[in-house]
Amino acid sequence: MKIALSAVLMITSLLLILLVLLHKGKGGGLSDLFGGGLSSSLGGSSVVERNLDRITVVCGILWFCSIIALGLLYKT
Repeated sequence: MKIALSAVLMITSLLLILLVLLHKGKGGGLSDLFGGGLSSSLGGSSVVERNLDRITVVCGILWFCSIIALGLLYKT
């Protein structure tokens, strides 16, 4: 069980990093460093952005739950 939760934690961590970097920059932040400022004029539809937000939130909740579950398993 610990190995499976550790794998879920690693996968969701990498996925969260990728999803956060995919978000469109809203100013002069770090996303401009990775080219977010250049592609902001090309922009996608708001539906794509909304879906990206939802996927990021779900992935974050899974990440948080796996950390809590691992903490409880390693405590005992």
